[in-house]
Amino acid sequence: MKTDVLKITQIQKTFMSGQQHSQVLKGVSFTVKEGEYVAISGPSGCGKSTLLNILGLLDTPDSGEYYIDGLLVSDMDADQRAAIRSRRIGFVFQSFNLIDEYTVLDNVALPLKYRGDSLKQRQARARECLDKVGLADKTQLFPNQLSGGQQQRVSIARALAADSGIMLVDEPTGNLDSKNGDAVMALLAELNAQGTTICLVTHDARYAQMAKRQIHLLDGQVVVENIAVEQVA
Repeated sequence: MKTDVLKITQIQKTFMSGQQHSQVLKGVSFTVKEGEYVAISGPSGCGKSTLLNILGLLDTPDSGEYYIDGLLVSDMDADQRAAIRSRRIGFVFQSFNLIDEYTVLDNVALPLKYRGDSLKQRQARARECLDKVGLADKTQLFPNQLSGGQQQRVSIARALAADSGIMLVDEPTGNLDSKNGDAVMALLAELNAQGTTICLVTHDARYAQMAKRQIHLLDGQVVVENIAVEQVA
């Protein structure tokens, strides 16, 4: 039986806007098992990005509990969260978040520098990950020399580099045309088939349906969970 890698229980989050309180998450609970592909979807403002930031240890909940690999992480301090994040979580962002002054190879290798790997180790792993996403011949180019679809594949390679096993993906097709968006989604499906656990945030119902399980948010709450029915040829 596959183990729970992510588990959140009754997560709540409120933001202040002037004198007004805005409750963004209202008791959200779910688990993600090892090797799952889960899509978190819902309309704009429903709390998707806030939830992803909490899952990625970039933010903390006001109340509730969050576990990674059975370890309670929601009460950790910033340094402890950063250590878990660098070891266990890879990010893919809508805006790519690549460093323009770094080559493709250096962008992908960057998380490994923070982890303390040697230059030789970093570059070898970065080349391996770029090969996985079909960009082995782009190592010495800079982000502005690539198409949007290629830049997103570089960001996926960067998320793979630390071999964390968990990939959090935030609207990866938002800045891409449909052809490049479909290619990125096909790549994510391939990585999941190879064992990567993926949590995808998307507003696109078509892409959400590519996941094996869908969690729908509305007004800060989980309103429905669907498990995809696989087609048998």
